Amino acid sequence: MLRVRCLRGGSRGAEAAHYIGSQLGRSFTGWVQRTFQSTQAAAASQNSCAVDDNKVTAPVPEDCPVCSYNEWDPLEEVIVGRAENACVPPFSVEVKANTYEKNWEFYQKFGGQSFPRDHLKKAIAEIEEMCNILKMEGVIVKRPEPIDWSVKYKTPDFESTGMYAAMPRDILLVVGNEIIEAPMAWRARFFEYRAYRPVIKDYFHRGAKWTTAPKPTMADELYYQDYPIHSVQDRHKLAAQGKFVTTEFEPCFDAADFIRAGRDIFVQRSQVTNNSGIEWMRRHLAPEYRVHTLSFKDPNPMHIDATLNIIGPGLVLSNPDRPCHQIEFFKKAGWTVVSPPLPLIPDDHPLWMSSKWLSMNVLMLDEKRVMVDANEIPIQKMFENLGHYNTMSQLPALYMPEGVAGINRLCSLLSVLWLGVESVLNRGILNKWNFYN
Repeated sequence: MLRVRCLRGGSRGAEAAHYIGSQLGRSFTGWVQRTFQSTQAAAASQNSCAVDDNKVTAPVPEDCPVCSYNEWDPLEEVIVGRAENACVPPFSVEVKANTYEKNWEFYQKFGGQSFPRDHLKKAIAEIEEMCNILKMEGVIVKRPEPIDWSVKYKTPDFESTGMYAAMPRDILLVVGNEIIEAPMAWRARFFEYRAYRPVIKDYFHRGAKWTTAPKPTMADELYYQDYPIHSVQDRHKLAAQGKFVTTEFEPCFDAADFIRAGRDIFVQRSQVTNNSGIEWMRRHLAPEYRVHTLSFKDPNPMHIDATLNIIGPGLVLSNPDRPCHQIEFFKKAGWTVVSPPLPLIPDDHPLWMSSKWLSMNVLMLDEKRVMVDANEIPIQKMFENLGHYNTMSQLPALYMPEGVAGINRLCSLLSVLWLGVESVLNRGILNKWNFYN
């Protein structure tokens, strides 16, 4: 018999809570309609799902190295990305849809080539320092393999060069003791999973579950080839209509469009995550977990962390520039909804693949310790007022070159920490929290 253990020794922070389904319309089908079960109950239900002994070679070890249910439990182990050999993605239709017109010339000129060497040198040094800081905080750090991303590859449907392995958060999602490889939606990221395979195989051999979502062909049919995006107004109009560059030709999603709160997992339909991809995840995780779709006033949605960030039980950051259409349900449930302060980075600062709101894309080391951008004093004060100890406020600011790995110059350790880190082992005991009442 193969027993899959999500917990060892108590709750693992899966007390997300319950929701009264009658309060929601048809558009929210699938939301929770019963009281949220504890993580311990989740473990019991998973342990009851056994397979025949003859079909497995060995039981799952008691000390499975992967165990994470939310974004705030005490952090023990992470995968930190690499900026080595990072390349500018070719200027394909899906890249065009996720970037702004002022940067298109950069992609057209440098697509398929390395990012500027001086930028990469600074990025690599900063990520190394980030690893040192995490280790000093007692966190185990794992790294992907360095790969030459400039090598051109070809499938029956397209050809491209690679991009980087700087963002494990984009490609890996940890749910309980399972690592899920996202299929991705950018052709330049088709083979990005290869950099993480040695780490994932090691976790697998030590007892973790490992799932790879169906890999899309990324044929032309997956994208609206004439997607009209010449202005911000175009983007707002299309997003309001639920129209994005990715079609429903086949499932696709980035892991970074999902955010976890125990048994409840929230996701947004975005430029890189389609409804088919959301439905695949919903069916895959049911019935132990429930996947809920949120929507935002966002002209260019891609990755949820800088739009809505759950930083503790009953505590959520909500971007004031991209309000959540369902935020009242959080408030009615008694959650504290915090509007983070405006970032200090100026609007005219060059941002090739990201926004100034990376300031709210923080990494929680536990419920009371948070790693934030050393330059973003307002959000540091916000966390201090919330009762969090800001571990970054006493550290020197390390500057990230604009655009490298999707990060801008003023977003120092925060940007890399959250976008370049995926928690693979969060353990902790949390008080029960009702998500909806």
